[in-house]
Amino acid sequence: MSITLSADEAVRHISSNSRVFVHSIAAAPVHLIDALVRRHQELEQIEMVHLHTEGRAPYADPEYADTFFTRSLFVGANVRKAINEGRGDYLPVFLSEVPQMFRSGILPLDVALLQVSAPDKHGYCSLGTSVDVARSAFESASIVIAQVNPRVPRTLGDGLIHKDRIDYIVHHESPLPELPAEEPGETELKIGEYVAELIDDGATLQMGIGAIPNAVLRSLTNHRNLGIHTEMFSDGVMDLYHKGAITGIHKKTHPGKMVAGFVYGSRELYDFIDDNPAVAMLDIGYINDAAVIRRNPKVTAINSAIEVDLTGQVCADSIGTYHYSGVGGQMDFIRGAALSPDGKPIIALPSVTGKGISRITPFLNQGAGVVTTRAHVHYVITEYGVANLYGKTLSERAKALIAIAHPDHRDKLEKSARERFGQLKPIVGSG
Repeated sequence: MSITLSADEAVRHISSNSRVFVHSIAAAPVHLIDALVRRHQELEQIEMVHLHTEGRAPYADPEYADTFFTRSLFVGANVRKAINEGRGDYLPVFLSEVPQMFRSGILPLDVALLQVSAPDKHGYCSLGTSVDVARSAFESASIVIAQVNPRVPRTLGDGLIHKDRIDYIVHHESPLPELPAEEPGETELKIGEYVAELIDDGATLQMGIGAIPNAVLRSLTNHRNLGIHTEMFSDGVMDLYHKGAITGIHKKTHPGKMVAGFVYGSRELYDFIDDNPAVAMLDIGYINDAAVIRRNPKVTAINSAIEVDLTGQVCADSIGTYHYSGVGGQMDFIRGAALSPDGKPIIALPSVTGKGISRITPFLNQGAGVVTTRAHVHYVITEYGVANLYGKTLSERAKALIAIAHPDHRDKLEKSARERFGQLKPIVGSG
């Protein structure tokens, strides 16, 4: 049976030398986090474990470094400085493998801090906007402390947990963080058009958040019977669903349902997923399993990158040695899409950074992490076109990537390619 306490009372059940999981993205229970940080003088060696979280993360602030250490499975903006300054560390891992890390005891959890919906008439709360790895954290942690917030949507799928399985309940109402829609510019809209041309009717989509995914979704209003099987989605998917382009009738797994591990967007989006039978919020270990992904037809996985080298290696988690984000689910879906019947794994990125630096590079920056290997990459898209690298040699890949690089950088890239591969030969065939 659960016990109802105040936040300050509940976090007194957290001892020194504990590993504490923090619920993900918009579900991060800031009220509980603040109460835990207030105990910083009483505690020592508290390790905070999490994916990307929104809202405050005071445990990552320099003044609390003697008490808290951050083990980040995906580096978000609120802990990025701490990770890069040594008050925490980044654990590179495929998102699909995180639940098993918790359940197997490879990364044992002492406490899980969650934010859940109010219990329904049967006593079930919902993990709401983020089931992802939170379900496995709930099952694995020795102590579960949950903030019950009536603003958390009741989502269907793997996120329903009975209140009696929560050790300590804290009632606190607060708004969930919202993501303002990122308006695509001319570059993103052009990329979106190129991506949309590769998407067939009846395809199953995976994409993230940001200007490029928004641009892609805007270009799909005339498509029919699209399906959604993705680690996350935002308002663009909801809008496309309302326009009738998403039905999911051709999906082999969960036909007719939009499947996701978490959502992040507007209050309208949170209301849309509330008690909606068309949305299934599932464990990320299942969603991101390439064996599950590949069962669906025409899986089109759209992911981005920080840089791509001339052989097709993709860096998506760091700028050189500077940790920026995480491995996440990119490889899970790139591989799953490649194995899907008529699937298309896509890396989409602007040709240059905001400072005009080419994102297609002769070599990855020193210290950069390879998130997606050159053997896994098929399509790379910029505002200058589409490079299909599948079945191409290293020198052929270089030629194809130079063709979609920014014109200001093509001469330099071609010079580097010739020094490495010799004279670049014409690509044989129509691919």
